Amino acid sequence: QVQLVESGGGLVQPGGSLRLSCAASGSIVSVGAMGWYRQAPGKERELVATITTGGNTNYADSVKGRFTISRDNAKNTVYLQMNSLTPEDTAVYFCNSWVTSTRNARTYWGQGTQVTVSS
Repeated sequence: QVQLVESGGGLVQPGGSLRLSCAASGSIVSVGAMGWYRQAPGKERELVATITTGGNTNYADSVKGRFTISRDNAKNTVYLQMNSLTPEDTAVYFCNSWVTSTRNARTYWGQGTQVTVSS
């Protein structure tokens, strides 16, 4: 059994910052690419950023220059540093990872963490 557990969401004022974390745990053999997605009310889930095991990153245009994705391979953890937040960043943020476990290899999702940007 593999779990992805996010933390770090909350309420922040426009222009503020938050740091999200997502840790993979369980019967893990290896962790591949990791990423963050978000879903705002009434909208489809969208890609925010991804990072490979080697550290190559990819960002949605809407967050480039404001958000930074990073990972700690020793801890099977991915981070999302979010700066200069705007109300348009309000959403539930989900982490995602390709994980090879003792049973299979597939994509796993976290349960989501709410980020609300409001004054």
